[in-house]
Amino acid sequence: MKITDVRIRLVKKNEGRLKAVASIIFDDCFALHDIKIIEGESECFVAMPSKKTPSGEFKDVAHPINTETREMIRQTILDAYKKTEEESQGN
Repeated sequence: MKITDVRIRLVKKNEGRLKAVASIIFDDCFALHDIKIIEGESECFVAMPSKKTPSGEFKDVAHPINTETREMIRQTILDAYKKTEEESQGN
């Protein structure tokens, strides 16, 4: 399985810690939307799509099962985010 496309939508500067929302496509046949890029204490991190439960906690709707896949997704999205951010500052 490989990521064949990444789309990054930057959010407005005044939206707090949320910096962008990503969508990825696997093998040109499966899309995953609403992946959040959030500014953490020392660096940005990736949060999988989630929904709020009646008790108020958030549960991931979709997520990687193993560390290797999680790291591949994280790195690919953060690389695309950095590139998109650089391009937007150049305009």
